Amino acid sequence: MTLVGELELPTLDYTDPELRGERFHAAMCELRSHGWLAEGPFGYVVLDRESAEFFLRTRAATFPGMKIAEIFGVTEGPLYEQMKRNILHVNGPDHARLRSLVNPALSPRAVERYRPAMREFLQELWARATARTAPGEGTETVRCEFVEAFAKPYPSRVIASVMGAPLEDAPRLHHWSNWIQRQFDAASMASERDGIEQAVEEFYSYAEELLEARREDPGDDLISTLIAAADPAHPPERLSDVECINLVFNVLVGGVDTSQSQLAHAIRLLAEHPGQWAALAADPAGLAGQAVEEALRYEPITPFTARITTEEISYRNVTFPQDTIVMVCAFTGNRDLEEGSGDVETFDIAAERSRARALTFGAGVHYCVGANLARAELEEALAFLAPRMHDLTLDGEPAYETIMGIYGLAELPVRFAV
Repeated sequence: MTLVGELELPTLDYTDPELRGERFHAAMCELRSHGWLAEGPFGYVVLDRESAEFFLRTRAATFPGMKIAEIFGVTEGPLYEQMKRNILHVNGPDHARLRSLVNPALSPRAVERYRPAMREFLQELWARATARTAPGEGTETVRCEFVEAFAKPYPSRVIASVMGAPLEDAPRLHHWSNWIQRQFDAASMASERDGIEQAVEEFYSYAEELLEARREDPGDDLISTLIAAADPAHPPERLSDVECINLVFNVLVGGVDTSQSQLAHAIRLLAEHPGQWAALAADPAGLAGQAVEEALRYEPITPFTARITTEEISYRNVTFPQDTIVMVCAFTGNRDLEEGSGDVETFDIAAERSRARALTFGAGVHYCVGANLARAELEEALAFLAPRMHDLTLDGEPAYETIMGIYGLAELPVRFAV
């Protein structure tokens, strides 16, 4: 066995703020050509699907959120309590119990109930974006900034509906989610900790009030479902109020910025491939699902997921000591497909890809709890927009955000005909 620190490895500075867009693609393609393992600023990066699956699934590694808390001196207060109770940081029997209670509420069948609401939200946003057009007077070109017009407000409305929160609270939910997500970015924790702490505290207070409101007036929503699971009539798997609030917290934080960013990238990619957009417009019901899966594969908004080893691990004759940080790369792992899957460096919604699931939502016991909801949101958005946004094209350069944390777009100017 060779100690990982003794290897001569290619390097990747994933903290480089300029590493985005085409530069990021080129750097990852070059890096992957040198093998399955690279060195980064804080540890190591695994690059192929097999190694990614191994480190995501092994019980000898966990998400390093509490290590981040330790590094930044987060030892008490709302942010510390949230980090400690985040389902990402809970393992073993407690994790299995929590997942068993929340999974049914977000199963493929369960999320179907939210599709009509998704379509209503999209219709409202569409009406607002095209308000200046004159129906029945021929084709008119519409210009809009897609992130602000669609990608940003849509997921927060969906999450409000899922939670059982008033729709007018959607902007606040988006604000809190955006700030709380920054706890996963070391640079933000160093410079914006007060804002993160404030967002956590405000959301906890809001969620407690919402929990009481749903307890008095239950509905067909996630919080009402979790309250039922918290009832003493359901031992031994009952949820405490604190667990219930934190599960809702996890759904909020994991379900707003992520869906916003993946939808924006999907629209960008399809605008860059007008033939595929036209094909989707002609058959939205048949191709929306494939378009979503290809966007998840090709441009994952979680290009890196961190793990820290809890004991010494030996893998492929390489020894990783305890407390080694490993960055699992979904970007390259998603391109490591079976033979016959076509050109993996090409975005193609009609390509026959291998059945291996994209690593964008993770793998193993910590596979994203909201993956089914996110897929439904993305499918509904693409199926709704493609037949309506004729001749979609970019109307300027997209503004890429950094690859650390959630890899999104700050701006996506587009134009289309109606």
